[in-house]
Amino acid sequence: MDSVTQAALGAAVGGAVLGRRLGRKAALMGALLGTLPDLDVVLDYGDAVANVTEHRGFSHSLFVLTGLAALLSVLSAGLAPARDISLARWSAFFGLILISHPLLDALTAYGTQLLWPLATPPVAWPLVFIIDPFYSLPLLACLITALLTRRVRRWCGWGLAISSLYLVLAFGAKLSVEHRLAPALAEQGLDTAPHLVQPTPFNILLWRATVVDGDRYYESLVSLFDSDAPPALEPLRRGAALESAAFDSQAGKRLAWFAGPFLRYEMRPIEGKLTLIATDLRLGFPGFHPFSFTLATRENSRWQPVDPTVELGSERGVQLATLSRLAARALGERGALCATAYVAAEWQLQPLNLPCSPDA
Repeated sequence: MDSVTQAALGAAVGGAVLGRRLGRKAALMGALLGTLPDLDVVLDYGDAVANVTEHRGFSHSLFVLTGLAALLSVLSAGLAPARDISLARWSAFFGLILISHPLLDALTAYGTQLLWPLATPPVAWPLVFIIDPFYSLPLLACLITALLTRRVRRWCGWGLAISSLYLVLAFGAKLSVEHRLAPALAEQGLDTAPHLVQPTPFNILLWRATVVDGDRYYESLVSLFDSDAPPALEPLRRGAALESAAFDSQAGKRLAWFAGPFLRYEMRPIEGKLTLIATDLRLGFPGFHPFSFTLATRENSRWQPVDPTVELGSERGVQLATLSRLAARALGERGALCATAYVAAEWQLQPLNLPCSPDA
């Protein structure tokens, strides 16, 4: 999640645990600690792929953060002026603040390396978009009320209760969408294909499904307010024939570890050279995938790995008009927006049919 939300979560946890004893100081300390794991963004890991895939790594590890919480607890119990706070209470304060950060991050599609340094792929249980005002604003409102009224523990507790209830609602919404998708996937023979269901930007009413099947992948938008009509699966090209060339580079292998099968490959002329580009399909939204990387250039009929860089996509991007259509689609207007309405035409395998067309 964004840093403001993480700071608010840390402040609310800190206020709920030690607000009665430390008052506003507990919330302030919690806000600072809540943003601590994200300071890894200032580190340069060497190239564009490493910078993306190493983020939410060691600084989000449950092992590292548990050790840090234990160290801070011992130091605070021995050195802090508030001698009446027990080691157990300090442990709850530091542990819950630090651990809640990566656990919330793991509820987004980006994924979080909870088990670093183990070489397991990032953990992702997408229930919320990386920025969700319906999660963040009630938490912030309760936090501000806590600071203004000085009833820190009570209002921080309310903030945590409301935000946690929102996550429960998101879980229920996702189960409903997956249940609705299952027959459509089975009809297409895709019930065992890798698929990812995640909320669209800024809400949990409209969900995006991405299904990978060899050289094809499918996009679908499903609203909680949709009728009983089956979800539309929109087929696109994935460029799987270029996958082996991508895997010849360490950056390509790292991306596959990071994103699994949810990668699209393309060739694009850049500065007079035919360039191999990989795009992470999980992140962003169809028409605006922010993470596309150059992996190799074609020289003498062979692909030569290059230092990866971030490339701007050829897609049109999500604009304000798109967001308004997205809101209409979230409320059940099936003709308001296609999942692939802003994807470059060369990726579509067939013309989009109603009721998927945004011009319906």
